[in-house]
Amino acid sequence: MQCEYFGVCGSCKLYDLSYEEQLEQKLSGVKEMFSSLYSGSYDIAKSKDEHYRARSEFKLWHNGDDISYAMNTLDKNGVVIVDKCPMVNLEINTLMPILLAAIDKKKMGTKLFNIDFLSTTKGEIVVSLIYHIKLDEAWSILAKELSQDLGIHIIGRSRKQKVIVGQDYVTETLNFAGKNYIFKQIENSFTQPNPYVNEQMVTWALEQAKGSSGDLLELYCGAGNFTIPFAKVFDKVLATEISKSSINAAKENMRLNDTHNIEFVRMSAEEFTEALDGLRVFRRMKDINLDDYKLETLFVDPPRAGLDEKARKFCKRFKHLIYISCNPETLKRDLEDLSEDFELLQMAAFDQFPYTHHLEMGVVLKKREI
Repeated sequence: MQCEYFGVCGSCKLYDLSYEEQLEQKLSGVKEMFSSLYSGSYDIAKSKDEHYRARSEFKLWHNGDDISYAMNTLDKNGVVIVDKCPMVNLEINTLMPILLAAIDKKKMGTKLFNIDFLSTTKGEIVVSLIYHIKLDEAWSILAKELSQDLGIHIIGRSRKQKVIVGQDYVTETLNFAGKNYIFKQIENSFTQPNPYVNEQMVTWALEQAKGSSGDLLELYCGAGNFTIPFAKVFDKVLATEISKSSINAAKENMRLNDTHNIEFVRMSAEEFTEALDGLRVFRRMKDINLDDYKLETLFVDPPRAGLDEKARKFCKRFKHLIYISCNPETLKRDLEDLSEDFELLQMAAFDQFPYTHHLEMGVVLKKREI
């Protein structure tokens, strides 16, 4: 990837290395980090080296009547003005200057301080315009014109205000293990930012799940990115997620993919443990009979904080564990605990964010024979 802002913009920190060199550097780091726990091979999911991000956020910089996109500088001591970004996919990259010129022409830039983009691999885009002022009917009229002119969906956001012009989601098609899946992805909710690595990551998880016994329990399921393809591998899947909007999207995605063997439950991992142990009765579980499930395999994809002590203890109930991590440091901490009860069968590295030090990980564990 070539970028005129390398060395100035803070988004890319490995700009002085080729893609292959930076990936090798990151892999060497994680292999050394986990060397005391695992000595086997690593499966590697490479990214495209440019135009790989399907969602992005940009600050807006005001200089008199002029507005520009801006990013934090590498030294964190200011901002750099940008007019394009080779990290984002071609559709977003092409739209960026056109959108800004249209906003300027329609005088919609007053108190606009952030623009977020959410797109699909087929070019559908939702743009979120985030303001420090209340949005009125005049703004809505201009936003509708902007939406029609550019063929995009627009969300206007201000304090305690969300104005939808068109719709607040995109519909993405992804291929996992040779099969296409359809996903409703909602603005301002978590989605995997790199769809090309996401396809490899979910396919890898499906391969690791083959041959697992019993039904699947998934914690932190989000909008069903892993859950729905997992339903092709297991007889039944029970999935939990604390976010209401994500659970609603997951149920819609289950319908879009004509999948019928998943139960989605809105509750935290701790609440589900209490329900499973009969310590609390939840109305959200009233239609689910836990005795109908043979939960032997657990899949977790937690936030950067990883698994807390209670969650790790819960993991030890299962015969098989597949763990996707967005933070190698907390993953190592968790594996140091889990490896007392589990054998590490396989590890993987997923390069979601080229030109950064970030690397996501996957681990397959099997309960040790007593």
